[in-house]
Amino acid sequence: MARSLKVAVIGAGAAGLIAARELQSEGHRVVVYEKGDRLGGTWVYDSRVESDPLGLDPNREIVHSSAYQSLRTNLPRHVMGFSDYPFTVGKNGDSRNFPGHEEVLRFLNDFARDFGLTELIRFDSEVVKVEQLDLRNDEWIVESRTSGLSSADTFEAVVVCNGHFTEPRLANLPGIEKWSGNQVHSHNYRVPEPFRNQIVVMVGAGPSAIDISRDIAKVAKEVHLSSRSPSVKVSKLDNCDNIWQHSKIDYVYEDSTITFEEGYSVKADVIFHCTGYKYHVPFLKTNGTVTIDDNRIGPLYKHVFPPQLGPWLSFVGIPFKFEYMDWLAAQVGIPPLEEKRKRLYVQIWKLATSSQPEGYRDEWDIDNWISQTI
Repeated sequence: MARSLKVAVIGAGAAGLIAARELQSEGHRVVVYEKGDRLGGTWVYDSRVESDPLGLDPNREIVHSSAYQSLRTNLPRHVMGFSDYPFTVGKNGDSRNFPGHEEVLRFLNDFARDFGLTELIRFDSEVVKVEQLDLRNDEWIVESRTSGLSSADTFEAVVVCNGHFTEPRLANLPGIEKWSGNQVHSHNYRVPEPFRNQIVVMVGAGPSAIDISRDIAKVAKEVHLSSRSPSVKVSKLDNCDNIWQHSKIDYVYEDSTITFEEGYSVKADVIFHCTGYKYHVPFLKTNGTVTIDDNRIGPLYKHVFPPQLGPWLSFVGIPFKFEYMDWLAAQVGIPPLEEKRKRLYVQIWKLATSSQPEGYRDEWDIDNWISQTI
């Protein structure tokens, strides 16, 4: 039997919780550091927004979660559970196949309770530094801050699970330095009311951009979606009187005029960056062994272990592709992802990025689709 290690897990979101459970089940002594006062990571709705709506000010008080009030999952509960702990409908819970963020948070709390993980978590503990002690791979110092007081503990291994939906990535728009209107990143979006009677240009065309644009359109004068896709033509979205889709932004002018590559122009009040996030591990000190370059953490073997520091330092929750999950399953001797589940992911993506994505969550009979798919 392998020796028991003292392991620090950074973050009590979905990745941190599952990592903590697996480490504990193998006999390791686990401490989970969580910056917030609750577990759940990005699924914890926080009505606060940051003082800098673009997230550029390094001295701003960072709000971890990017959840907005109307957020629902864009994946069905059928594929959001764990292999031995499915995401079923809880008592008095949200029974929809695509539930709201409250239901996901309830599921994660139930998971932590059922596996005795909550008592492993140090809440309100922000990790400010992780560094090798005397350059030994199996000895790490973890410094944290709680209520302004700093403390440090030594561990034999560290697992980084701090998520990647907090540090905004912004669009590089020609002329933006002279823009006189407001700007905001989706990280700091909570409710549509601040956009009442305004003309909003949304940069991005992913599921979140489409969701938020429809939320804002309830109160905004106009919403204009800008996509980098070369096939997009200027048009009004179906079933929406005040949302238009456009090609890529050509130029942003000082007088608040924005022109698109197809030639259309609009005078806007707000540029809304729905442009994703950067990986961000400011607490990790490895003397350049692990770096973030072009929004990629590396070098990492199979997106988990830095070759020079593994297995004592690892990252959980970085990759997205199904091919990777099949490889990972093979390494630990479990069956690959079911073909039906792979097809389900593809079908969801098609629906979520279609010209009429607003109803797929409630109108699509997913249970019937699953039963009919071979």
